[in-house]
Amino acid sequence: MSDFLKISRNGQILEIIIDRPKANALDAPSSREIGGVFADFRDDPDLKVAILTGAGEKFFCGGWDLKAVAGGEEYFGDFGEGGFGGFAEMTDLLKPVICAVNGLAIGAGFEMLLLADFIIAVEHAQFMMPEVRIGIAPDVGIFMLTKLLPRQKALEILMTGRRYSAHELANFGVVNEVVPANQLMEQARALAKDLLRAAPLSLAAIKEAVHLTEQLTFAESLAALRTKSWPAFMKMLESSDAQEGAKAFLEKREPDWKG
Repeated sequence: MSDFLKISRNGQILEIIIDRPKANALDAPSSREIGGVFADFRDDPDLKVAILTGAGEKFFCGGWDLKAVAGGEEYFGDFGEGGFGGFAEMTDLLKPVICAVNGLAIGAGFEMLLLADFIIAVEHAQFMMPEVRIGIAPDVGIFMLTKLLPRQKALEILMTGRRYSAHELANFGVVNEVVPANQLMEQARALAKDLLRAAPLSLAAIKEAVHLTEQLTFAESLAALRTKSWPAFMKMLESSDAQEGAKAFLEKREPDWKG
């Protein structure tokens, strides 16, 4: 059992709390441990949505543990199959991941959010990438911010190391919702329950298609889809769930997803 992760199951929802004082910062071993939790979530047919948050009200994740950096931990070290934070590089994780940001998200703790499926943040949350001020550069931040934001705004975040508020990032379209601190987990769970209403194979097909088409044009994406070579998408189309939604609508009842 982990000594820094608090893990609980709420029906089909997995809740993960990072509790690693003082700043919920992660080193390679702790990141690998979180990756193992997300791998188990990926492989568990009874779990459909994950919520990741931090303990306390000050830090969501303080990024890469500077004690580990000063101790010689390598930039290209083994952070696990899911990369830093456990899920960002796990491309076969085809279930929704909600990050409930309870405080500061710094450096790699901010970067991993850019590959979350949903971000809900408290009003006092702040986000920053200060890597340039300690002599290195982000990686995921460079790859993702320039896709999510106009070039000049992305470079401002990357090159200045400034702090940004939750409301600023919501205005940029990076954060889904900003809520009072006492409503964070309530809103995250409400979103998770809303996602449970969707066919799980449909959600998996969407995540697969998003990943596989990131570098493709519209025409290339459509051509790739028509080759029928996307496993999750084809599993969805060939499932009984593909007809269940229409039947449930016509019969005026809630669908019974078999997954």
